[in-house]
Amino acid sequence: MKITYLGHASLQIEIANKIIIVDPFISGNELAKSIDVNSLKADYILITHAHQDHILDVETIAKNTGAIIVSNYEIVMHYEAKGLKGHPMNHGGSWQFEFGRVTYTNAIHTSSFPDGSYGGNPGGFIIESSEGNIYIAGDTALTMDMKLIPMQTKLDLAILPIGDNFTMGIESAVIAADFVQCDKILGYHYDTFGYIEINHQQAIDKFKEGGKELNLLEIGASLEI
Repeated sequence: MKITYLGHASLQIEIANKIIIVDPFISGNELAKSIDVNSLKADYILITHAHQDHILDVETIAKNTGAIIVSNYEIVMHYEAKGLKGHPMNHGGSWQFEFGRVTYTNAIHTSSFPDGSYGGNPGGFIIESSEGNIYIAGDTALTMDMKLIPMQTKLDLAILPIGDNFTMGIESAVIAADFVQCDKILGYHYDTFGYIEINHQQAIDKFKEGGKELNLLEIGASLEI
């Protein structure tokens, strides 16, 4: 499994010869100007919630590629009404896709489309595959629900927001890593704008003190598990 960081909370995940894009906010992110949205390939697009900094490029990518949009019921209905293909899910539900089993998890956040319309409840994803198991937390506070994850799934990687202010910050994310019982962390949702800028070395050191390895990738760089 290869995970490429596309900036903010956007990811490209390659599993079993399939390409998954997560929460594409690229064309509106000055830090991600090296990424050409129109050149991205995708078989699936996973969306954690409806905020603009997670859905900005969904329609462009879906129209270019024919990708299937996977998210909560409300978000998928929104895009199916625009003629795009989708697979609706809801919290606690799982589905076996071509690349692996996906479970839609709880997240504590808000969710509305840029026009203010209802975007359903926010969530995250667990992906279980023959190439490894990962948890994509989405935008969330620290929550006790995270303790349920290792009761069902042994994770190889947890992808956690660490920018604070709109999501949990570094100290809470270290606790989250303990809750999900995963020592290898990929940080995301940081540095994009002033409210969520972090000190990278302090973040790495804080996770190290907790016995965890925090990976902070350059935009366009990849991590393999």
